[in-house]
Amino acid sequence: MKVFVQVPCLNEEETLPAVLSSIPKKIKGVDELVILIIDDGSTDRTLEVARAHGVTHFVHHTRNMGLARSFRDGVHYALAHGADIVVNTDGDNQYPQDRIPDLLAPLLAGEADIAIGDRQTHKIEHFSWAKKQLQRIGSQVVNLAADTKLPDAASGFRAYSKESLIRLNVVTQFSYCMETIIQAGNKRLKIASIPVDTNAKTRESRLFKSTPQHVFKSAEAILRSYIMFKPFGFFAIVGSVMLIGALIPFVRYLILLAAQPEFPGAHLQSLILGVAFLVGSLLSFALGVLADLQRTNRILLEESLERIKELQYGIKRDHLA
Repeated sequence: MKVFVQVPCLNEEETLPAVLSSIPKKIKGVDELVILIIDDGSTDRTLEVARAHGVTHFVHHTRNMGLARSFRDGVHYALAHGADIVVNTDGDNQYPQDRIPDLLAPLLAGEADIAIGDRQTHKIEHFSWAKKQLQRIGSQVVNLAADTKLPDAASGFRAYSKESLIRLNVVTQFSYCMETIIQAGNKRLKIASIPVDTNAKTRESRLFKSTPQHVFKSAEAILRSYIMFKPFGFFAIVGSVMLIGALIPFVRYLILLAAQPEFPGAHLQSLILGVAFLVGSLLSFALGVLADLQRTNRILLEESLERIKELQYGIKRDHLA
């Protein structure tokens, strides 16, 4: 059993020593533990610090590519070098690396495909009340889209089995966290949640510049992923809302017509508004049918991509089965 612990870094020379020193050297059930540094365009001594701590595996970006691309490139490197499980932590020492064995446990026991560290955000002191509520609501929305029951969908402290990584595809440029959960839930992968206590805050997040930006980007990623897997459901909801919107002006027109039958041409604006909503509703249902057909093509393409990955990484199909 070969486990890669990947650490995305962007100018983490100050916190990286604490991260690397707290990663367990040996874990029961793991034959080989490899640390992989993903340097996302660092301009400080991050690489020198990593090498000084004995790290020999690196993925290097000449400029900042973002967390999602870093995760995807790290996974590719790990699978190409024989990883059976990939653990993702962070270079800012937010997560308790000494809990990696607990994160691996459900995967090693064959009880889960993915394990996520639940940061128990309600206990994090430096999170404001508003941020705690946003984290809770965000997790609920993801659970609704993925049909899961995870308390902390935004946590980046995770372990993925090789089989799950073959089936998952990261397409967003912002953060892979919520997207992979929605994919995993819809692909019927089993996800375990492990309660952990985070370390003290070391710096501000570099993933987003402000809370509104974070909310907007997260909502965009969730909506895109939801439409990807349940397109007809999404457009059916939109179409139904517009159909109800069309009924209101139609009913209003009929009521006014009954009250003033001598003016049948009056209140035509209600008819026009109703027709506009009705056309929008019909178009939404039509788009839903087309999107559902496109979803079928996407599923076939993803199955082909899985076969390509198996060939690329030398994985036998009977092992995945």
